[in-house]
Amino acid sequence: MERFIHLHRNVTHQRASPLTFSCASRKRRVRRRRHPSSAVMSLRFTDENFHSAWKELDEPQLDGGWELFTETMGVQIHRLLDKETGLYEYKVFGVLATCSAELCADVYMDLTYRKHWDKYAKELYEKDFDGETAIYWEVKYPFPLSNRDYVYVRERRDLDVNGRKIWVILARSSPETACPEKSGVLRVNDYKQSVALESDGANGTRVFMNYFDNPGGMIPKWVINWAAKSGVPGFLTDMQKACSNYKNYLQSTGA
Repeated sequence: MERFIHLHRNVTHQRASPLTFSCASRKRRVRRRRHPSSAVMSLRFTDENFHSAWKELDEPQLDGGWELFTETMGVQIHRLLDKETGLYEYKVFGVLATCSAELCADVYMDLTYRKHWDKYAKELYEKDFDGETAIYWEVKYPFPLSNRDYVYVRERRDLDVNGRKIWVILARSSPETACPEKSGVLRVNDYKQSVALESDGANGTRVFMNYFDNPGGMIPKWVINWAAKSGVPGFLTDMQKACSNYKNYLQSTGA
């Protein structure tokens, strides 16, 4: 989930105190279950990709130039400058105080539901493009900017790590997918995201997210970087409501 930093906002989750991290040096036994809708994409992400994501729940990798960008609603956001683009890659650490990890993963994966609660999602669906399954996502941008769209692949794995249940979702842009571009909409070809979710031991969820997005076009870099910070609270509020309303949504649709 099918998380989700666009010009409008970054993708994190709900309120709580920042994570307290612990390190475990013993060898881990990992069992995994792939999400059914992700099976056809399984070769696009490696076991190491998933391991690297959930590992940051225990041992955040913040060396090499990462800096604390902001802390809001109990979520810490770190950033790393990409010198080639002038944009930042982000890592997010936090706790969702009132939402279980499995519920968060389900909400994140549900593309149809996202169109109900995310006012910036103009189009969002999974489709077969000439034998290759991918997700198409058009994001509304404020006038006079052009909308952006994404074609990306995604995979979810539900992991058992020595008895710990951890949900990991990976996504990356897929420029090789045969999806024609639309007139007046800019295609984003440089996008990646990883999310790891685990119970906080109570009713909440520990969260790690890694994110990079280059929207392209003529948007000044300072505007993009500013929006990544200013847009967080709005998305947190929307995501919180989405999790709390998910059960009612499923009942109303008969799912």
